[in-house]
Amino acid sequence: MKFLKFTLSILFFSLFINLHAQDKKFKIHTVAFYNLENLFDTINDPTKFDEYSPMMELKTNREEAYQKKISNMARVISEIGKDVTQNTPAILGVCEVENKDVLEDLVNDTLIRPHNYGIVHYDSPDVRGIDVALLYQKKIFTPISSSSHTLKLYDDEKRIHTRDQLLVSGKIDNELIHIIVNHWPSRRGGEAKSRPKRVSAAKLTKRMVDSLQAINPYAKVIIMGDLNDNPNNASVKSVLKAKNKKQKVGFKGIYNPYINFFKNGLGTTAYRDSWSLFDQIMVTKPLTEKEYDSFRLYKSGIFNKRYLIHKSGTYKGYPFRSWSDGGFANGFSDHFPVYMYLIKAVD
Repeated sequence: MKFLKFTLSILFFSLFINLHAQDKKFKIHTVAFYNLENLFDTINDPTKFDEYSPMMELKTNREEAYQKKISNMARVISEIGKDVTQNTPAILGVCEVENKDVLEDLVNDTLIRPHNYGIVHYDSPDVRGIDVALLYQKKIFTPISSSSHTLKLYDDEKRIHTRDQLLVSGKIDNELIHIIVNHWPSRRGGEAKSRPKRVSAAKLTKRMVDSLQAINPYAKVIIMGDLNDNPNNASVKSVLKAKNKKQKVGFKGIYNPYINFFKNGLGTTAYRDSWSLFDQIMVTKPLTEKEYDSFRLYKSGIFNKRYLIHKSGTYKGYPFRSWSDGGFANGFSDHFPVYMYLIKAVD
């Protein structure tokens, strides 16, 4: 963890040096993704298995825990990228949310309400009732279209219901950008046994990218999410064919800066003293070009402020999660958020 903090400090320092060492001025926005770890409301929905959610398992103080959970999530969101942009994320993908109502409560928290976030959300067929969604600052990003794409999985001819994938197309400063938000199937039952599900999820994502590139080969596409796979797993490496160096990315290819983070031993979630980097943000080639006459990817990172980390006990050094031992731990999430900076030269 010390190495990660040092790395991010160098990132911020070099970002300021590089941007201000040039004659040009730059516009900069943060794009981020955050697994909100079971952000459920306090209402028992008879159409979902939400009674198995950590929130519904609480015997007392359920409303108090919910309000604190909302404020904790808002605190994190209010700080992602702020050290550099002096702003909250322009675009934020989220997962593990129960419905649009919890997102409405989140964006109306006092810490982020002034940023006037819009919401793109669809109900997924996931058996636990959790969805993905996109939050965006209305003054920066203007959605043009959105769609929800169902991942059809079967086990012995029995349908497995999981999260849909969300595609949102919109404009930043009149530039068209497409965002795909993912929460791929978990590793329940073991990594090897569950691997085909995530490979199928990756194939769905790749078909979505291919469709966008069929319309415009130079489409700027951002792929983000909790993939439940590391950058070196087959879903990312073999299906998406993501590369770790910009110069290696071919025409219509995908760049994944988190490959190098993973090679350096960094992660976003931990289990049994082992780190995984399941949360990733990737981009297509047009966002990697060297000229900054339009928005390009500048830097990527893992957001792991000290307050997001367990300071003692069995989980010392792990992400400070919200739920533990059947109760509310007053933490945040069992995942760190990830982010990237988009910059553009301005007159």
